[in-house]
Amino acid sequence: MTNKQLIPQSKLPHLGTTIFTQMSALAQQHQAINLSQGFPDFDGPIYLQQRLAHHVASGANQYAPMTGALALREAIAEKTAALYGHTPDVNSEITVTAGATEALYAAITALVREGDEVICFDPSYDSYAPAVALSGGVVKRIALQPPHFRVDWQAFAEQLTEKTRLVILNTPHNPSATVWQAADFAALWQAIAEREIYVLSDEVYEHICFSEGGHASVLAHPQLRERAVAVSSFGKTYHMTGWKVGYCVAPAPISAELRKVHQYLTFAVNTPAQLALADMLRTEPQHYRQLPEFYRARRDLFIDALSQSRLKLLPCEGTYFLLADYSDISELDDVSFCRWLTTEVGVAAIPLSVFCAEPFPHKLIRLCFAKKEATLLAAAERLCRL
Repeated sequence: MTNKQLIPQSKLPHLGTTIFTQMSALAQQHQAINLSQGFPDFDGPIYLQQRLAHHVASGANQYAPMTGALALREAIAEKTAALYGHTPDVNSEITVTAGATEALYAAITALVREGDEVICFDPSYDSYAPAVALSGGVVKRIALQPPHFRVDWQAFAEQLTEKTRLVILNTPHNPSATVWQAADFAALWQAIAEREIYVLSDEVYEHICFSEGGHASVLAHPQLRERAVAVSSFGKTYHMTGWKVGYCVAPAPISAELRKVHQYLTFAVNTPAQLALADMLRTEPQHYRQLPEFYRARRDLFIDALSQSRLKLLPCEGTYFLLADYSDISELDDVSFCRWLTTEVGVAAIPLSVFCAEPFPHKLIRLCFAKKEATLLAAAERLCRL
């Protein structure tokens, strides 16, 4: 008897390896400067590293509570109150997750039912649609147009149906580097107030916002936050993407459903890292408060270094990404151009079309400036030769 190989029917048949993994691998293969995947090439705060070592040495190495270490949930509540004027309940409204990606997945899985429609705005981050598909939902995409990528609220209202269950937004926005204003949240509320529609607000770059008014959070809108999940990331804030610690804030009834998914997905998150982050939030709040200036300096340095290039740079209001139009350099589509840029020029970038379901005819690439100054200057020198 032969042992026939079993090949499962894929639940995500059209999904392959992410473009981020592909481009990072290509960059490594060709020893290119990697401005594609969004991670810093510098380390996080020394104090945070010291506190991690302290808690490991002190024996905090067993499971944390499923909802998150109490000290961290308390620190998150204090930070949320200080920044957005809303104090979430420590026990019922804050959940610590294994990175923001888990929070997004748990929220979508908890809220989306078979046949539900989920609205997201293209270009959109690539983890949303697979989670919706696995929950039996249908993604309805609203295309945003460069250079400003603003939402047409009349067009948005026309997309709403009796099946609309969830709206997914991202601000500051990856990959367009734009930010929502308070007026956008007001317009969203006006459109969905009379409908049973939830909101998932991906705010992982909340502390990397260059807007004059600062970051506008769904948590600052009294009505929307009663039906919203706000997702945050410590990895983005503290330059420690490998720690994979995030959290979400949501009203108790939503959190209860979200936690049902979380407890069987990861159950609990790295205990000493949670305690170290709690210490960091309380002892050195200036870190996240000064983050806009920290990244604005890198953004401006990179923009200045690219001023003699043939790339046309789009405005950057937030995140640590910069969009560049390469239409004066090449007729290649953006995927082909990014591969050529990596293999022949030695700089890896991300094509914007991969964030869209429909054809994206614009010749735009995304460059990450969460890098050392020397890295940015070296990359700019190569790009200026084009």
